[in-house]
Amino acid sequence: MSPKGLDYDSINENVKKSQYAVRGELYLRASELQKEGKKIIFTNVGNPHALGQKPLTFPRQVVALCQAPFLLDDPNVGLIFPSDAIARARHYLSLTSGGLGAYSDSRGLPGIRKEVAEFIERRDGYPSDPELIFLTDGASKGVMQILSTIIRGPGDGILVPVPQYPLYSAAISLFGGSLVPYYLEETENWALDINDLRQSVAKARSNGISVRAMVIINPGNPTGQCLSIDNLKEILRFCYQESIVLLGDEVYQQNVYQDERPFISSRKVLLDMGPPISKEVQLVSYHTVSKGYWGECGQRGGYFEMTNIPPETVDEIYKVASISLSPNVPGQIFMGLMVNPPKPGDISYLKFELESKGILESLRRRARMMTDGFNSCKNVICNFTEGAMYSFPQIKLPPKAIEAAKRAGKVPDVFYCLKLLEATGISTVPGSGFGQKEGVFHLRTTILPAEEDMPGIMESFKKFNDAFMTQYEDEDRGGHSRM
Repeated sequence: MSPKGLDYDSINENVKKSQYAVRGELYLRASELQKEGKKIIFTNVGNPHALGQKPLTFPRQVVALCQAPFLLDDPNVGLIFPSDAIARARHYLSLTSGGLGAYSDSRGLPGIRKEVAEFIERRDGYPSDPELIFLTDGASKGVMQILSTIIRGPGDGILVPVPQYPLYSAAISLFGGSLVPYYLEETENWALDINDLRQSVAKARSNGISVRAMVIINPGNPTGQCLSIDNLKEILRFCYQESIVLLGDEVYQQNVYQDERPFISSRKVLLDMGPPISKEVQLVSYHTVSKGYWGECGQRGGYFEMTNIPPETVDEIYKVASISLSPNVPGQIFMGLMVNPPKPGDISYLKFELESKGILESLRRRARMMTDGFNSCKNVICNFTEGAMYSFPQIKLPPKAIEAAKRAGKVPDVFYCLKLLEATGISTVPGSGFGQKEGVFHLRTTILPAEEDMPGIMESFKKFNDAFMTQYEDEDRGGHSRM
């Protein structure tokens, strides 16, 4: 009997090859333990509301009114909702052709794309064209849309920073391309070395791979670093010299926890550089409502903006977007609210500022608490989280721990993270899921647990880690296991 289309042996091999560690083995084991009644702290994914972050009031008020427009006709609506939220809900409903239940343009509502363009102009100091902005269901959908347009087959390579966010490795596998790694330097606070970049391209080309695009994640995920202007200029010159498209993953641009290296967009640096580079380098930039101090992961709002992309290609990307009809409309409205929040003088401004600043200041404190906590542990070193939502400590595993992992059929950092999960309920992601140098081990955790819970979590981690290290170091010295 011939195999059926969805029999495992006959499905697309690219689907099997794609891996996504953030929801991989550790996450599945954590879910099992949770079902068994164990308290699990899911620090594996940047999901702020799941870890107790409260939603911002103003955007939820506006979207609530858009979802239930009959409330706008209620004479008592002004007793429950502030007048600026009511006005904004009416504004967004006026942009739709039938409210939130109707499809929008496949690029997103023109009025919201205009708001995004105005935000970009305020941020960068250069005009932005709403026709070159596509609203998407989170930044991930936009990344996949562009990668599927660039990748033609296994001979096409995409430069991706290692450690990398596994969306990229998974999507490149799915579309049948080749991931070309370039390594960030941990001892230099995860800085990018342009010479390593050149070597990566030369090696790929010697293997017959055409390098067509380069990904930067700024601020970094999982590494938490912020790129300097000089680094960005080097990258843009490199892309110009090599005719490589730059994909700027800038979803953490609101998450910066130090003042030495503020976020600056790739687009601003590109346009500041002037011709010919500013006219030639093809750039696609991404943003989302899932991160920052919004954390609206479940709303799936995002956008990408294209710079120096030929009109014919934009038309093709629009055609492919049309196959999905439209991005979800509530997510688009959240994006409009994020790029155009309450202004000084608006009734909701002070409350919005208080809420958003409170979240960012707390994240800054948590970034420091987590870094200091990891650095107080035996055989653990961690660079400070300059931005984004993660710590990526290096775990120096004793040889006997590595041997025990091999006996258990596990990658060493997976073995460590599983032991951590079983002992403490802390669900992390092993560094091997992001890529790392041979023989070096890490884990990634978010800095998102509630601030009041952070000391207890770090104490629990330290207790486990130090006992783990003592156990396997004792075994190295011929002692007995004490775990």
